[in-house]
Amino acid sequence: MSQTTDLSPEDRSKDAFFARIAEISQEMIGAHGKDFAMGTLVLAARWIADNKIAAAKPPH
Repeated sequence: MSQTTDLSPEDRSKDAFFARIAEISQEMIGAHGKDFAMGTLVLAARWIADNKIAAAKPPH
């Protein structure tokens, strides 16, 4: 049995989000460097902590 099949649905979901974040991070590093990628992720974490992420969401 593989490790991913032993995970709960919640853990598989979290792993999928981590994979997406890793992919976006690699794209940011490739386009603008490590400092930009790290700064963006730190800023995103601060926005989440301050509950500003919903306010910054563009309308559909």
